[in-house]
Amino acid sequence: MNPFKNRELSLNGPATDILPVSPSDTVDLPLIAPAIYTETGGTIVIVTVAGQTRTVKVADNSVLAVGVSRVMATGTTATGIHALVLA
Repeated sequence: MNPFKNRELSLNGPATDILPVSPSDTVDLPLIAPAIYTETGGTIVIVTVAGQTRTVKVADNSVLAVGVSRVMATGTTATGIHALVLA
């Protein structure tokens, strides 16, 4: 049984998929991510859905709950980055 089958996608609910992220200074994520997960902490440079570039320090196994359209390569030292998406 799939508990997500008849459920409407919501920013209040869980993500429906998680995608590995390859940071890029020129390419947006294939889907807007309501949150980003990082396995190994460091600095992460993101472009938010509001179009702002932000630099954030994150710890190991962190979830950054902000809409993200791009993870920049320049300045990003965190690794194991994943986009939590609603697909």
